[in-house]
Amino acid sequence: MPEEVIIRATGLTRRFGPLAALEGLNLEVRAGEVFGLVGPDGAGKTTTLRLLCGLLDATEGQAWVAGHDVAREPDAVKDRIGYMAQRFGLYTDLTVDENMRFYADLFGLERREREALAAQLLRMTRMEPFRGRQAGKLSGGMRQKLALMCTLLHHPKVLFLDEPTNGVDPVSRRDFWAILYRLVADGMTVLVTTAYLDEAERANRVGLMSRGRMIRCDEPAALRHSLSEHCYEVRTANRRAAREALLAREGVVSVEPSGDTLHLFLDTRRTSVEALSAALGGAAEFREIEPSLEDVFIALMRKEIPVSV
Repeated sequence: MPEEVIIRATGLTRRFGPLAALEGLNLEVRAGEVFGLVGPDGAGKTTTLRLLCGLLDATEGQAWVAGHDVAREPDAVKDRIGYMAQRFGLYTDLTVDENMRFYADLFGLERREREALAAQLLRMTRMEPFRGRQAGKLSGGMRQKLALMCTLLHHPKVLFLDEPTNGVDPVSRRDFWAILYRLVADGMTVLVTTAYLDEAERANRVGLMSRGRMIRCDEPAALRHSLSEHCYEVRTANRRAAREALLAREGVVSVEPSGDTLHLFLDTRRTSVEALSAALGGAAEFREIEPSLEDVFIALMRKEIPVSV
């Protein structure tokens, strides 16, 4: 039996004057998966989320969420989704409990339902000890947990999160993702944008975006093995000079710093490790490695391959 597609976009485009913030997006997200949209600032991630949530009108194309046309049935879509923007509207002078009561009232929840769900969310996020603390006095990670709890109060089927862990410490990022996995295990679908490539590895599938276009979409493991070029770790005493020399060679797709090494993608039909080593005067050590998702994304951006989903 085929898996249900709960989010679908066909030819979705949004222009602001001559600028195309999103161009011809084709996307399908299956029910019960975590789908990650990854890309630098200006790639079109936030525009995509706002279009799918009905907060922006599309210039061209169509979108459906939870079985409803976003343009024709915006209220039905909004009843079935939760949207957490990069700057969620928490009230810093209100406590955790007061913020949750405020959003429960906005959603029209009855007191008994509100109290039962709030208790469940507080346990899940381990925020029970802080329910009397003002939101403005919470850490960044705890603020994001509070924002998530407020977003979940009306039982959405689909959760849209726009860079929810941006600027959050690594431990809080890990906790936040643990919560997302729990929500998905309970039947929710999550579409999350992130600028962290290591974080995107945790999604079931990932869409890599650049300049308003989806350039590749697949499972993280498949994306890491999607390029025909080979990836090498290069160790050398002078990384800057080595990078400049390598970038000037034919067959080199990308060379990027990675810790105290360089990560190199090369087309073995046009060059070889031996030729590149000779070009550096033998002053570098080359070791073939499995590329990370970040390595692949940078190489794709360098190649500028417009691949449809």
